[in-house]
Amino acid sequence: MINLSCDYCEGCHEKILQRMVETNMIQAPGYSLDDYCASATDLIRKECRDENVAVHYLVGGTQTNLVMIAAALRPHQGVIGATTCHLNVHETGAIEGTGHKVITVSSPNEDGKIAAAQVEELIELHRSDEGFVHCVQPKMVYVSQPTELGTLYTKAELESLSETCRRLGLYLYVDGARLGYGLACEQNDVTIADLAHLADAFYIGGTKIGAMFGEALVIVNPALKEDFRYIIKQRGALLAKGRLLGIQFETLFQDGLYVKIAKEAVDLAQKLQAVIEELGFSFQVKSPTNQIFPIFPDALLEKLSEKYIYNYQYRVDDTHSCIRLCTSWGTRPEFVDEFCEDLRRLAARG
Repeated sequence: MINLSCDYCEGCHEKILQRMVETNMIQAPGYSLDDYCASATDLIRKECRDENVAVHYLVGGTQTNLVMIAAALRPHQGVIGATTCHLNVHETGAIEGTGHKVITVSSPNEDGKIAAAQVEELIELHRSDEGFVHCVQPKMVYVSQPTELGTLYTKAELESLSETCRRLGLYLYVDGARLGYGLACEQNDVTIADLAHLADAFYIGGTKIGAMFGEALVIVNPALKEDFRYIIKQRGALLAKGRLLGIQFETLFQDGLYVKIAKEAVDLAQKLQAVIEELGFSFQVKSPTNQIFPIFPDALLEKLSEKYIYNYQYRVDDTHSCIRLCTSWGTRPEFVDEFCEDLRRLAARG
């Protein structure tokens, strides 16, 4: 079976594995206080063009989100996100488990993004309500780059969100689980340095982009930096062998490896999307990244499922369904070629 369902099916990039072996018996301090983490932090700060950002290494995306949000918000505060956002859909109530409500807004263009005007409207409604004290206070805006639907925020959109958040006293937090795939897109105009300038905090995803595991959380706002390691530890997220995280991010950020391997995945996904479109099939949304969302007849999907693993999204009508096809840093080009050949053959048979 060929798995095109997600971007974490493979283990890790061979350069990371090689580096793990090379450093395996070298003794190092624990809890990310080692030289590998220090080197990775220097490389990330260089990308941010800001020597003052704090960088913390955590194991996974959900863990990173809940630790960051729990640290930033007071007990009566909540976080604003799109209805389709990861916090709301795929984190098993982890944020609510910290005691904070996820306040959802619908994406105006059904592309997984939210707009600054929506944030402003929500805040105005909350603050103008005489009974505001009975409602959760919105304090943070959460966005993903790319979104759950593989779409990208433009720099102008992020600038607008950032200006609105700062003017209204909100934090802007960017989930970068698939950030590398966004950075690698031809259509992208947002850099890591832009995020460091516009967001209060964001993270650089490793788990889905070449690392065995790990995310690098970048905290920009000084108000959010204080005592953060205490909170990581209290939440059970301070890895004793933190060196394993540092080694991986040090490797990913040397010689442009992070974006290079992400671009390979994006190119393969766009090849898939082009062939699917050429054959006349439609999409839930057109994505420029490594995730695509085609709509296929159920009969065709039944045939494809004999050889390919994909992620089911939702039923479109009585005879069609939307799926997600996802390439990764480790997807073999021949797998994509085989899929395209099989799809052409099945489509030709009707």
